[in-house]
Amino acid sequence: MRIMAVDYGESRTGISVCDPTEFMASPVGIIKEKNTLKAIDKVCEKAAELKAELIVVGHPYNMNGTRGERAEKCEFVASEIEKKTGLKTILWDERATTVTALNMLSDSGTYGKKRKEVLDAVARTVILENYLAWRKNHPGEIEKRQNA
Repeated sequence: MRIMAVDYGESRTGISVCDPTEFMASPVGIIKEKNTLKAIDKVCEKAAELKAELIVVGHPYNMNGTRGERAEKCEFVASEIEKKTGLKTILWDERATTVTALNMLSDSGTYGKKRKEVLDAVARTVILENYLAWRKNHPGEIEKRQNA
């Protein structure tokens, strides 16, 4: 199944996608849009272009597990994407993905001016990789979670 991940941000929304075998996740671009509704429309266009069958939206819980303003905004974004595309859209806990991405970049020796853009690409790919790993390890729970 081709799954698209969305890392929504106030001015930049990152998109990643996996191959149909769900083996590899790759960053595919950034949508630069500050208007939330326009960003949602562009995400929906990207989903159609990539032939996505399922969409995963990063859900930025606070580290203590509470939902803040950003989490609520991402819930709205996910809901609108699902309405507009007709595709099942899942919120996925993205806590610590940036830390994981930072560690990966440090381990690979990636520093300098472009680190932020690379960091965003790695972080959104980590969100999708985490979801894919969960799917692989919880095959009987996929439908339950998707229908929740």
